[in-house]
Amino acid sequence: LARLGPPPLSAGDLLPVGGARVSWPVVDAVPQPEPRWPDEPVVLDVVPGPRDDWFTPEWRSTLTGQDFAVSADSDRVGVRTTAATPLARSVTRELPSEGVETGSLQVPPEGFPVLFLADHPVTGGYPVVAVLTPRSVDRAAQLRPGDPLRFRILD
Repeated sequence: LARLGPPPLSAGDLLPVGGARVSWPVVDAVPQPEPRWPDEPVVLDVVPGPRDDWFTPEWRSTLTGQDFAVSADSDRVGVRTTAATPLARSVTRELPSEGVETGSLQVPPEGFPVLFLADHPVTGGYPVVAVLTPRSVDRAAQLRPGDPLRFRILD
């Protein structure tokens, strides 16, 4: 993001993977991967965040009462979500930048939460409605674009 180091990979780039081998290693058994998730949305547990009072009282039912989907714009910085109904803010003024944690659900003006992951910024300028539990952060890091998810509030 800071444009330091080599340029990002793009279509057609070739990457060296080491020296040529005379033969491939022998593998007696290859573990078969288990399905990542059942056909149900991944449930992520959250606790109310420091700015939950910036949202209408219905924020809880909007966050927990529908499926969200992982957007194709997601990366190691954050999982962007989409859903049928956005979260509505009751406080519409600008928020000065403040510290954010891994797992924060920051809500930009369009109302769909962005879940901060490993490479998130240390400050953010949108209100944080909720924060994921550490276990849920681990599960969220495995989500792929298009995966369905639901939030569950732990009070």
